[in-house]
Amino acid sequence: MIDIIIGILATFGALFVLFAAIGLVRMPDTYLRISVTTKAATLGVGLVLMSTTVYFSNADVTSQAFVIILFLFLTAPVSAHLIGRASYFIGVKLWDKSVMDELRGKYQKNTHILKSVVDDTPEDNVDHTKMEDK
Repeated sequence: MIDIIIGILATFGALFVLFAAIGLVRMPDTYLRISVTTKAATLGVGLVLMSTTVYFSNADVTSQAFVIILFLFLTAPVSAHLIGRASYFIGVKLWDKSVMDELRGKYQKNTHILKSVVDDTPEDNVDHTKMEDK
C-alpha cells in the first residue's frame, strides 16, 4: 500500500514538473511563463518531496523535506512577483492579446514610484503599448 502512495505522489509530482516545463515553452510572454512555472513547479516539487517522506519514513528526512516544502511555498510566489514586477518596470512587453494592463499609468519611470491611482503625467509613465519588442 505504501508503494502505491509513493508511486502516486511521485507520478503526480513529475507530471506537474512536466506541465511547468511545457508551459515554459508554450506561453507567449514572460508574465505567463512566470505564472505557470511558479505554480506547477512548486506543486510538483512539493509532491515529489512528499513521496520521499513517505518512502523513507524517517523523522530526519521528513523534517528536512517539510522545511524545504515550506521554504519553496514561501519564496516561489514572492520571487515570481518580484521578477514580474521588475520585468514590467524595465519595459518587457505584454502579450498582444492581453486584455488588461492594470499597472498602465501607475508607474513613474523617472522616480520609480508605483501609485495606486493613474498619474496623468504622460512623460513620466511607462506605456507598454508603445514599447519595442525586447
